[in-house]
Amino acid sequence: MDDINKTEAGNEETGRRENNSWIKRNFNYECYMTFLNGCYSCKWEAQQKKKPRRPLCCCSLRERLFYPWLIMSFFLSVILLFTWVETSNEYNGFDWVVFLGTRIWFFWSIVLLSVLGILAAYTTMLVIMVLIVIMLCSFLMWILLTFWRERWLTIGLSLKVFAPYIHLSSISAMVLLSWPVAFYLIHLEGEARMRRYQNTSSERRRNKWCNMLTKLRVLQVVIGLPFLLILLCLYVVPFGTYSPCVQEKDKLAPKPNFFGHRGAAMLGPENTIMSFEKAVEHGADGLESDVQISLDEVPFLMHDYDLRRTTNILEVMPNASDKHSSFFYWNFLSTLNAGKWFADSRIKPFFNMKPLSKADRERARNQKIPKLSELLEIARKANKLVIFDLNSPPRSHPARSSYIRLVVRVILDSKIEQHLIIWLPGSDRDYVRRKAPGFQHIGRLFTIEQLTKEKITRINVDYKNLFHNGLKEYKAANITINVYLVNEPWLFSLVWCSSIHSVTTDNLEVLKQINHPYYFMTPNFYMFMWIFLDILSAVFIVAIFYSIWLRESQSEKILQGITSYTETPSVRSLHEEVLRVEETPGV
Repeated sequence: MDDINKTEAGNEETGRRENNSWIKRNFNYECYMTFLNGCYSCKWEAQQKKKPRRPLCCCSLRERLFYPWLIMSFFLSVILLFTWVETSNEYNGFDWVVFLGTRIWFFWSIVLLSVLGILAAYTTMLVIMVLIVIMLCSFLMWILLTFWRERWLTIGLSLKVFAPYIHLSSISAMVLLSWPVAFYLIHLEGEARMRRYQNTSSERRRNKWCNMLTKLRVLQVVIGLPFLLILLCLYVVPFGTYSPCVQEKDKLAPKPNFFGHRGAAMLGPENTIMSFEKAVEHGADGLESDVQISLDEVPFLMHDYDLRRTTNILEVMPNASDKHSSFFYWNFLSTLNAGKWFADSRIKPFFNMKPLSKADRERARNQKIPKLSELLEIARKANKLVIFDLNSPPRSHPARSSYIRLVVRVILDSKIEQHLIIWLPGSDRDYVRRKAPGFQHIGRLFTIEQLTKEKITRINVDYKNLFHNGLKEYKAANITINVYLVNEPWLFSLVWCSSIHSVTTDNLEVLKQINHPYYFMTPNFYMFMWIFLDILSAVFIVAIFYSIWLRESQSEKILQGITSYTETPSVRSLHEEVLRVEETPGV
């Protein structure tokens, strides 16, 4: 009887090895745990682990419980990385906001991009999730939500542009994914068939076999059904996809005009004469700037409220470096250098800006803070439009209540043609209309009724407002739209396809060279690519499933033949005798 039991146990163990051989070939538990221990603790010594009770599971219960956290962390890291990549148009603004808090100019946007890239790569590589990763991801998500809640709309805008390409790329990715899915599903099917083939010897073990078969079927459904549903959704998603860059060629609007943001800020120090002259050289249609009022009531060009970032105030008067720029006299402001930070600093204001030539670097080193009248003189000679943000002086400033009239007087004294001034400040519009009836008034994103009431036919809006129907209602009301701040070619392509009239940009040199919007395609071409790729992908996926099934079927036939040959009649008769004795009452 002992020999018979040993024989039966040996056959059962042999059957397990045969049934689970593909699992052991593909999932080595000891190597898996050694790799993870090495990644987390740098201890690469192999540790002996007890064999798991369930042969189909390669992980402990604790590891399986943490697996959903790994998946959540992976997707969260990828989403954060994708978000920050798509908000590259805002990197300079992010660096400036961090500068306001740290007083250190650095490419913090690139640091954040690197951190998110490492997180995404790390969670992709690891199989077990540690709590600190999900906490770090959540912390970074909080930072983005706190400082850049509006920037998340950039994702929606990028999806508008890339939607057709994301759709076609997703179908291609599903074709590649079909190979491991097919491999796993067909292996599970082979496992189930082998268990049914061997399920003829013992009525006592029937419930256990059926339970295992049920688990195998559940695994097949859990893996195969989502894959099939995602694939079907991708096949029909173009019915609900809208992209402004999918349109007929004859409906494409003219190329938008350009306003140089603070001049040509990637070619010269912002808000300097060099920057504005570079903007004129590169074909800007208008010049944009920021105006402050000095203590002796001289309008000058400066964006920041203090002088630390763009001047040498720390070298000249470090104790007053935090002082508001409007609390200095013009005689002092005119002596500050406004270009060395741009020419000599190792860390440039823009990560992707081209290096300056030797002549431009020398010219930039000698730039000063200009007056508003100097900008108006450049615009008058070049016949360029001028638009500016006019910052009201602090409360204790002598020009606090009269700065609007002061600036209007300076503009009129410059003899520039009034129609070249696009007046943005919203205060005292009635006074401005009386004194300078030729100014073009531009408003913010007000309602159409309010714009009509104030007789405003232009608006200056943030590019993220394109997310809301592309500002169709304003275009239908014949309102001219200027969008700021547009630096990336893909975003400029979206603006062009959305029939926007003009943009404010730092990246004038690059955008000016774009003669046709990126990612543009006609509806007929997109439909052809959609149908063609759907059919081609379906053929490939069916072929992949069939090839793997055919190969596994041949392997299964060989395995069944070997099993039938090794199970001799004597062994089978002994096995049946044991079952008969065990099932006899009273034995």
